Amino acid sequence: MLKELPPMRRVVCAINQEGKSVIVADGPPKHNRTAPDRPGFRVCNLWATFATPAPIGDPDRSTEIKGILPPPGGTVVKIIDMPPEPRDKAERDRVLGHAVGPQAAEKGLRRRPESGHPGFHETDTIDYAVVLKGEVYAMVDGGETLLREGDILIHCATNHAWSNRSDAVCRVLFVLVDAK
Repeated sequence: MLKELPPMRRVVCAINQEGKSVIVADGPPKHNRTAPDRPGFRVCNLWATFATPAPIGDPDRSTEIKGILPPPGGTVVKIIDMPPEPRDKAERDRVLGHAVGPQAAEKGLRRRPESGHPGFHETDTIDYAVVLKGEVYAMVDGGETLLREGDILIHCATNHAWSNRSDAVCRVLFVLVDAK
């Protein structure tokens, strides 16, 4: 049986009316999405900004992010737990194609499954990805590389996919920044 990773804890600090820094939230993220046919898969939006520069006093707007991308001129910070992908190619294509399929119509997102993996996509974003737990292959048109805990990858609107070929769930922190 697949061992899922523990829930995430999100701590948010702000400045109170007296000008002092305080903790204003401490607990699970407000946004969690799972896929019933993919145990261990979870997306948690942790924070989103809707402008650059970001207004410091803006409240948490992470629940307003319905797809993958940040809003125009904004950012989204998220954690994705990626379970091992099915070893059987037909099952992999079905599960992974279904898991990311609903976002295919999102403006600024282009699905590219013809690149050889059902998860291939491009976004109009600069993405910072930090592997927090486990390992995952970062795939691009020109090859792939294995990322392990502590590794950081930066996508500059590149065609890419993620492939967890291990036997454990991989947790990756993403910061997506709207780009032109």
